[in-house]
Amino acid sequence: MRFFTQEEANAALALVRPLAERLVRRRRELVRVGSELGAVRGKVAGNGGSLDPEHVSRLQSAAERVSAELASLVEELDTLGVQVKDLDRGLVDFPAVHPESGETVLLCWELGEEAVAYWHGLEDGYAGRKPLPF
Repeated sequence: MRFFTQEEANAALALVRPLAERLVRRRRELVRVGSELGAVRGKVAGNGGSLDPEHVSRLQSAAERVSAELASLVEELDTLGVQVKDLDRGLVDFPAVHPESGETVLLCWELGEEAVAYWHGLEDGYAGRKPLPF
């Protein structure tokens, strides 16, 4: 596991921010496609009236493509040492070592924030965010 300082995490945002932006956009697209597929499934359950097989095929292909892209983005962030926590918000954590206790903690950042400015313990999650510096 890679550990970041606050400065390293902020420097990594040059790479992380655009990936998180794509992650959120693709997640929204997947939700939209999933909703359309749900509507199609409802039609099928209701006797399939006026069902367009090409439309269903396009929706399924889109869902598969977007799911694969989401997986690739998560993998790319993981390769950088960043943990994806929430696809809808673009919430990620950077593992770090607390300078006083030596414990592993997480530097927390979400899309829309200017910098990595919060941290929390491994068990605390987003609700336990505290401002940096430690």
